[in-house]
Amino acid sequence: MKILVTVKEVATVEDEFEIEGTAIADQYLGEDLNEWDDYAIEEAVQLQENGVADEVVTVTIGPEDCEQTIRQALAKGADRAIRVWDDALEGVDLLDVGAKRSILQEVIAAEDPDLVLTGVQSGDDSWGATGVSLAEELDYEWAAVVNHLEHDLDDGIAAVRRELEGGVEELTDVELPAVLSIQTGINEPRYASLRGIRQAQRKPLDVQTLGDLGVDESAVEGAVTLTDMYEPESESDVTVWEGSADETASELGELLRDKGVAP
Repeated sequence: MKILVTVKEVATVEDEFEIEGTAIADQYLGEDLNEWDDYAIEEAVQLQENGVADEVVTVTIGPEDCEQTIRQALAKGADRAIRVWDDALEGVDLLDVGAKRSILQEVIAAEDPDLVLTGVQSGDDSWGATGVSLAEELDYEWAAVVNHLEHDLDDGIAAVRRELEGGVEELTDVELPAVLSIQTGINEPRYASLRGIRQAQRKPLDVQTLGDLGVDESAVEGAVTLTDMYEPESESDVTVWEGSADETASELGELLRDKGVAP
């Protein structure tokens, strides 16, 4: 059984930053493995450790600079990695769900995995539809926001528990091949061991272009355009009093009366 995990390097931002045009200035940005993808990697590796999966493969859309993040996934236990990049992607400001789907579906078609795991969303642009969109295009069964997965996968069935609105959870069976989007908290992602980090440097990392995958350059243009970026204004003020409870109680009471909260 083969599991393919989509892995993204996401931008991280400092508490204080400046916006230049439609982007945060580079000096305030860092990079890291997407939090939700970390849980998906861990789930795949656990399935392999339990003897259910034979191979765990990751796929990332990103330039050479993101290979350190890819090596994190390899160090945590993935067997090999695929990185997709092309000159046509260099000038794309916003790689939307449709563009990602066009690329990833070709990788999945070539790899033919039994199970595809994605994170529920990305920590930078917050896309949360990639997994479901992939399943629709591939005609795979799917389950989104999965917070528990039975690891036996008996008879090619994934028994999952997933979050719904209002704190409700659904128990359902999904027939493989399938796409599952993994929620944080489903497991406890491991830290990469020193041995795993050394081994990751020797594991295969295959770089493919759009041409290698048979994807036309027009597919990555996407239907979404980023037109503006700004920091939202605060809708409320915070009042802080210094001193003991006895000293500030009267000031708090006065404020509550002014707001119509207290009689």
